[in-house]
Amino acid sequence: MSVHLQREITNLKKSILSLGAIVEERVWQAVKAVSERDPDLAKSIIEADIEIDRMEVEIEEDSLKILALHQPVAVDLRFIVAVLKINNDLERIGDLASNIASIALRMANQNRIEMPPEFPVIAEKTEAMLKNSLDALVNLDEDLAQGVRIDDDEVDSINRTIYDYVKDNIKKDLNSLDAMIYLRGVSKNLERIADLATNIAEDVIYTCRGEIVRHKTFED
Repeated sequence: MSVHLQREITNLKKSILSLGAIVEERVWQAVKAVSERDPDLAKSIIEADIEIDRMEVEIEEDSLKILALHQPVAVDLRFIVAVLKINNDLERIGDLASNIASIALRMANQNRIEMPPEFPVIAEKTEAMLKNSLDALVNLDEDLAQGVRIDDDEVDSINRTIYDYVKDNIKKDLNSLDAMIYLRGVSKNLERIADLATNIAEDVIYTCRGEIVRHKTFED
């Protein structure tokens, strides 16, 4: 690998990790806005989404420039392809954090409801999956990436439990309808963030071994 290509890839890695750190923070803030019924924090998350969009475009342009100028091969090529996909996933996670913040704004105007015990669990698990997927990218850690894939099933299960909680509580008290629907929306967005974190982990595995594991079970 040429020194110039190595420098370009190092800079690209720094850029994608900077975007990842910002997206991580946005998700954490969005959950906090819901838990603390903080409309000001929710508004700041929504307004700041443009920063994520800008960074996503810059990273895509830098990636395409490296491909055009250096024509990398093997692990370098796989890394750049993975960055292009991860970049898109991070931008989508940023959008989902904004969705949660928008729901938090509406929830702040509703009567406070009792949150199910599973809510902090799905939030913490999703945040951990996102963090671990990005840590796996930093260190090209295939084992950590596989752990993220395993955790996705647990998040799916918790999301279904919260859905049942919402359904049961609406039956008990129709006055809670709007607030419960908002809770369901937050849970669904968190589940989607976990799916995208899993995508990132699978792209890390692709970078490490050159194998596409998407849609494959662990037995496969």
